[in-house]
Amino acid sequence: MLRRWVRIFLIETKNHKITYLTLGLVLLLGLFVRVYRTDQILGFYFDQGRDALEIWELWHKGDFFLIGPTTGIAGIFRGPFYYYLIAPFYLLGGGNPVWPAVFLALTTVVAITLLYYLGMKIQDRTTGLVAATIASFSFYIILASRWLSNPTPMLLLSVLLVWMMILVTEGKRQAWIGIAAILGLSLFNFGSSGELFYFPAVLIFAVWQACLPAGRRKNLPSKKTFLVSCFLFLISLLPLVIFDIKNNGILINNIKKFLDEEQTFKLSFTEVLSQRLKFYYDVVISKIFAGRGRNEERIILVFTTAFIFFFRGLIKKKGVKILVLLLLSPMVGLLFFQGNYGNIYDYYITGYYLIFILLFAIVLGRVWKYKLGKILVIYFFYLFYSANVPVLWSKLNDKVDGPTTIAFGNQKRAIDWIYKDVSGKEFSIDVYVPPVIPYAYDYLFIWYGGTKKRYQPSKDLINPLYTLYEVDPPHPERLEAWLARQKGIGRVEKEERFGGIVVQRRKRL
Repeated sequence: MLRRWVRIFLIETKNHKITYLTLGLVLLLGLFVRVYRTDQILGFYFDQGRDALEIWELWHKGDFFLIGPTTGIAGIFRGPFYYYLIAPFYLLGGGNPVWPAVFLALTTVVAITLLYYLGMKIQDRTTGLVAATIASFSFYIILASRWLSNPTPMLLLSVLLVWMMILVTEGKRQAWIGIAAILGLSLFNFGSSGELFYFPAVLIFAVWQACLPAGRRKNLPSKKTFLVSCFLFLISLLPLVIFDIKNNGILINNIKKFLDEEQTFKLSFTEVLSQRLKFYYDVVISKIFAGRGRNEERIILVFTTAFIFFFRGLIKKKGVKILVLLLLSPMVGLLFFQGNYGNIYDYYITGYYLIFILLFAIVLGRVWKYKLGKILVIYFFYLFYSANVPVLWSKLNDKVDGPTTIAFGNQKRAIDWIYKDVSGKEFSIDVYVPPVIPYAYDYLFIWYGGTKKRYQPSKDLINPLYTLYEVDPPHPERLEAWLARQKGIGRVEKEERFGGIVVQRRKRL
């Protein structure tokens, strides 16, 4: 089978050299903009520090875990598979978070490669190339790809889900195993609230495959496939179940509280309808254009009109049916979702970014078949690059020295300054960061200080005392209160600024 796939690939690339040379260039550039200067511009904050500390405990103390990152909802956690996914790369990098960040970025390039294949499979090679290009160079898709966080693998899992569903429609019923595994990993381990709506979409898809016209084979799983699928789904849930049993049902009780007492889902949604529609529009536009004006909005309107015009023909394609089904599920479901104090964030629907881009590319690929359509698509890409390249260039070349900039590069420079200033002597440290808990610096002093500088800050209240703080524009009063307390603890002898980070050497009073 492997030899057959290689032979097909070689024939395909030989017969369409220009397409695959272009695709290769797109993927290489897409990889470059996802890993370039990660050691400087990586965002390493509260969540990243917390996760890194957990993985440090795994490798240095053998503390295996049954839960992963918090969901952002009090008392409800994800499963641990995200930690186990990135843990080997922390080990390979000696604790350096750049390694797992680059690994996650690589998974998104694999997702883009698969996106090309799906575009080609559903419509044609032009569609696949358009999809890969948009996904490779969309500024906000790049930011999502560079994020060292649990939603990032959803970019790959989402396109794998589409592929598995297409395989099922082709009679490959073993693909249900892949669907079950992806559902479990998405909901319990990597995804956010939006991935919950994979379930109604897959349920409707299963009904569709069970109700095929007479004379056609039903595409539901065999008994063996069903059992294997259930097993893999339960495996993704098992660590949370064990944790819940060991902790007297704390997770299930918190989930019940979230669903019942906080009225997470409400049938009355008229008051949030306009908010949700605006949210959907903003998310959709941002994944195409980093900034938008009238021209960008007009071209989106043109292609939306084209989608409506070609809808009858497009919806006949099984792949398009699947994409529409997957996208409609969260759009409808989130109208009723009013939990988490009514808050909903862009990253909640990371698992739908590339699904939308694929559907959008199918519309562009359909329009491309006409002479006027070619002009429109070329104009679209002119606007696309004009909106995305300048902000991307600025981001990639950020010297991380802006007055409010906090990034991995200036965090390390701040710590380097402390160790250079203290000249090998013991010292103590006090840190202020929004939102208060300095997990990022806790980890950086353990890893960067402990392994690179050979010793960590003392836990005793000794001289010199170094105070390190990040600017807090949303709540300057909190920082002012913290600094006021520090005045009663020690006198500033020396101060240095690294972008949005200030380091002070103090002598205790």
